[in-house]
Parts: sequence; structure tokens; C-alpha cells
Amino acid sequence: MDINLSIDPDLVRKILTEFLRSEVTRVGYSRAVVNLSGGLDSAVSCVLAAQALGPENVLALRLPYKSSSQDSLDDAQLLIDQTGVQSLTIPITEMADALIAVTPEMSSIRKGNIMARTRMIVAYDQSEAFKGLVIGTGNKTEILLGYSTLFGDSACALNPIGDLYKTQVRQLARAIAVPEPIIAKPPSADLWAGQTDEGELGFTYE
Repeated sequence: MDINLSIDPDLVRKILTEFLRSEVTRVGYSRAVVNLSGGLDSAVSCVLAAQALGPENVLALRLPYKSSSQDSLDDAQLLIDQTGVQSLTIPITEMADALIAVTPEMSSIRKGNIMARTRMIVAYDQSEAFKGLVIGTGNKTEILLGYSTLFGDSACALNPIGDLYKTQVRQLARAIAVPEPIIAKPPSADLWAGQTDEGELGFTYE
């Protein structure tokens, strides 16, 4: 059975930016913090937040681990430059490795969970420092499949793309001018070299 997942991207953009603006201001805030990985989902959340609140009110965090690809950092910077949001780069290697060193033989999944949770510690610390709410970056496909880390990338105050399937996020990304290199590259949490979402899941998002 074919299910039509096409969206009206202009309408979706309008709904989601209004949602962000109303929910952030309703609780007395005017700013937002986004963990910007260089991937599609965080790019879309960052652009939506910038459009809703103004780029000067959005802090994009680049939080590389020693195994993170330079391409991811470059793509995140590409979006920062395009949107004009504020940004901060905080390497998480020493923080994560302090725990990883306790069990040197731990699996890649355990290491990945530690990295994801370390990034969220940084996000919430910067949330207090910047006085902005943490904006989520998880799409509906990941949420339904459980492809996220509890108290890691799933932790946020608001998640504007949480009801959009991955394929719909891609449609929206093109409509809001997310740079094509970010849209075109294979989705990856960038937790270790060569890791991709679809490789781990065993099927494509389409």
C-alpha cells in the first residue's frame, strides 16, 4: 500500500515557526539553543528557530567528538554562516572519554549513547547560560523506531520536527533553503567512522 507523505512545505513552515514562537514566548523566553550536527534534521530545526525567533536569538552548538567527521563540522558551519545564528564549538572528547576509559572494551553503541548524553549536558548548560530553550532535532521516523538515545538526542523542551517523517523533513529542508550538501548526504549520527542511520536500521528512510 502506497501512503502519500507529500506535504505543503510553505504551510508546514508557517505552522512550525508559529508553534516555536508561541511556545517559547509563552513560558517567558525569547531564545533557543540547537545542537547542530551538520545533518538534515538539526539543520531544519535551526532554520525554523531562526525564522521564528530571529537568528540573533538562536545559539547553534557544534559539539564534535574526536571521531566526528570534518565534513559534519563544515556543513554545520555552512548553515551557521547562511542563517546568521550565534554559534559555539565545544569539543566533547575529554568529557566522554573520562567515562569511556572506565570500560575500555565497551561497545560502539555504549560509546554512542555516552556521546549523545554528553552533548545534551552541554546543550542544557548552554540553555541556562544563553537563557534559551533547547530545541529538539528528532524526526517522527526515528521516534517511532526508537532510533534515538533517551536523555540524549531525544531530550529537548520543544521538538518542531517531531511529527514529520524523515522524507517530509527533506521536503521541508528544500523549501527553506537548507544547503544542498546537507540534504544530499547519507543521514548519520556521526558517532563513529562510516556510521549511517540506514546502515544500522537495515532499510532506507524512503
